[in-house]
Amino acid sequence: MPHRRVRLSVDGPLLRDGFEAIRTELHVPGAFPPEVLAAAAQAAAHWSPAMSTAPDQTDVPYLTIDPPGSMDLDQAMHIARNGAGYRVQYAIADVAAFVSTGDPVDVEAHARGETLYSPDMRTPLHPPAIGEGAASLLPNQIRPALVWTIDLDADGRQTAVDVKRAVVRSVSRLNYSQAQQLIDAKTGAGAADGTLALLAEVGRLRQSLEVERGAVSLRLPEQEVDADGSGFRLRYRAPLPVEDWNAQISLLTGMAAAGIMLGANVGILRTLPPADAGAIGLLHRVAHALGIAWPKHQTYQAFVRALDPATDAGAALIELSTRLLRGAGYTAFDGSPPVQPNHSAVAAPYAHATAPLRRLVDRYVGELCVAVCAHLDVPPWIREALPALPDVMADSGHKAHALERACIDLVETVMLAAHVGETFEGGVVETMKHGAIVQLRTPPVRGRCDGDGLLLGARIDVRLVTADPATRTLLFEPA
Repeated sequence: MPHRRVRLSVDGPLLRDGFEAIRTELHVPGAFPPEVLAAAAQAAAHWSPAMSTAPDQTDVPYLTIDPPGSMDLDQAMHIARNGAGYRVQYAIADVAAFVSTGDPVDVEAHARGETLYSPDMRTPLHPPAIGEGAASLLPNQIRPALVWTIDLDADGRQTAVDVKRAVVRSVSRLNYSQAQQLIDAKTGAGAADGTLALLAEVGRLRQSLEVERGAVSLRLPEQEVDADGSGFRLRYRAPLPVEDWNAQISLLTGMAAAGIMLGANVGILRTLPPADAGAIGLLHRVAHALGIAWPKHQTYQAFVRALDPATDAGAALIELSTRLLRGAGYTAFDGSPPVQPNHSAVAAPYAHATAPLRRLVDRYVGELCVAVCAHLDVPPWIREALPALPDVMADSGHKAHALERACIDLVETVMLAAHVGETFEGGVVETMKHGAIVQLRTPPVRGRCDGDGLLLGARIDVRLVTADPATRTLLFEPA
């Protein structure tokens, strides 16, 4: 039976109206209140390098690597050889230099929790005067930062860590493609040297240690809704190698932060229980349905690492595997460590520490670790806020997930509306009473399929019955 490949382009105005309706439906925050904007502008204007008592590190050639067009630059890095090993210096935006507990910007940040992303816009955590201006580690600008200094041995294992305030200046702003091209050049005028070359070295070493720990390394593809002329298109984009190497530096810092807080018996961790056997069995059956071989001797971690995010089936299975890692949350503690401190995907204790411009909890983690490393008491405002932070972040996380899923559902229904009655190849990835959820091989879409006797993991041809943008509903039936 032939299967038609759907062109992944859809109407722009319809989507833009739909995205706005979704934001209204989910109560996504709109513009910042005037008093918040005024407080942010005042804080941004007040700070200057001359008023800072922090050490001056403006001679260190930090660089940033972010998606194209990003203005809220949380992290800048510098990597150098340190004897037989490496020294990683990771500068994180010092949001607390501009935001004080209880001020209008802080109160609004607690209401928002994190930056929310829609295909056509972002809803930031902080007003632009701070998030895209005074606190952002933009190139050739002197900025306050929390600088993590992490020493690694020749195998990439952490041997020492410290974090303290400093004044820094980034000298280079790269997007992922630019960074990858420089690293791939190897020789010649455009070749990477210094930090970029060592990022590739350290990144590969940290990836090897990840395998050794038994971590679930998910090369998560981005299911992108891209502008395409006057419309949009939906696709999976496989990450570049430099994106994972860059992420390894963030993971390294998050693990170091968790270690500092556990040593001090106070903090907040990002935790995740291990996937249970039933969930892994489900993934086995879905792999079969999508035609991806899973050798009997291969572990769950090794199987996921081997998936190809550049293919629709591989990307869909990677995305589905994240659903098996259920129970992720934030665990606050004060006085004794939590009973379950680990993040099972990281295979170690881990904390969110490197994105304070986009995530509220990272500001608390950074400030707490600075105090511990300076042998100071943890500030009372941190201790007072810790018990409520997990709920604040859980609420914003649920809203972020709902927004992302609703936007993708809208794009899928708009994209497939012209293909009702056509047949697609897919697999049963979830069963329910009188039906199932099927994952199409192409395009990378998942939806309900009505019918009895549908077996989990079965490969199946389905006919599209409904694609309704108004309700964001897809419905299939066995063909």
